Amino acid sequence: MLQALGLGPTEEAVYTALMAQPTASAHDLARSTGIAAAETARVLADMETRGLVSVAPQPEHEESGPVGQPTGSQFVRYRLTPPSVALAPFLVEQRNALHQAESAFSVLIEQYRNTAVQSAAGVVEVVVGVEQVAHRFHQLQRGAQRELLLFLVGAPVAVPREDTDVSEGFALDRGVDFRVVAARDYLDGPDLARDVRAAITAGLEIRLVDSLPLKMVVSDRERAMVPLDTADSGGEPSAIVVHRSGLLTALVHLFEKEWAQARPLHTTTTGVRAEPTVDQHPTQGELEVLALLLAGFSDRRAASQLGLSIRTVERRTRRLMDLAGADSRLQLGWHAARAGWL
Repeated sequence: MLQALGLGPTEEAVYTALMAQPTASAHDLARSTGIAAAETARVLADMETRGLVSVAPQPEHEESGPVGQPTGSQFVRYRLTPPSVALAPFLVEQRNALHQAESAFSVLIEQYRNTAVQSAAGVVEVVVGVEQVAHRFHQLQRGAQRELLLFLVGAPVAVPREDTDVSEGFALDRGVDFRVVAARDYLDGPDLARDVRAAITAGLEIRLVDSLPLKMVVSDRERAMVPLDTADSGGEPSAIVVHRSGLLTALVHLFEKEWAQARPLHTTTTGVRAEPTVDQHPTQGELEVLALLLAGFSDRRAASQLGLSIRTVERRTRRLMDLAGADSRLQLGWHAARAGWL
């Protein structure tokens, strides 16, 4: 208990033993505590200096020690200074030390928070508002020198598709390696098949997946932009721009993983879909149908995307199955992968 006030274990033992009797000598206290008499005498002398004990008056008949023993410091009798007087300064000292520790603790916490915020500010930048989001998006696309990686999901919010097309064309004209993974719902917009065909003709590589976890653009693997939920920004479009960091590395890894699993989207370079011909290899038009079917599109959705009739899609699908010797679309997909059609 007294150690909390700054007394050591030996001091506490001697102090507690002395509390049980009006006065006692080092010799008496050594017997009750089991501490050597010389050590007990040293502790008592130190405690006297600190005001914890005082020397008790010595009766005249006790001027000498026990019979046969000389007088000395071990036989000087001590008594406690009232704890309310002796221990109060120790309590105040401990309180002050605790207050200083709490103040230092608060300062360290604040310094750490400031450092963490400054560090995070160098990694993640928050952009809020349609104009600001669109501006940063175009900066990333137009500033790319080597590579652009995109996840396309659903309908655009802050950047219209026509503006995206302009940025894509600007990057492709400069020879930037441009790869896109698109979710099926991205192709639901009007005239998307035509726009995708034009982009592929210009050099863009695009693959399809059933779904993606987020929208994203990565520029030269140095910066990435990811939209935020509008609920987090009061209903306004917002996004984070991620700079070089472990987070950016994770986003690039996510893209490469989705890219490896996605299905390539084929289209004609002339804009005219070739009708099936008697051949042992799929035509370009058939590959367009195949890519959409393997991406999970129904015949009706595939027909709508390609501007074909359902009967034409069904006819191309039937011929693909004949070429593959497949009895089901599952077997068709397996054969297409094995034959390198996609």
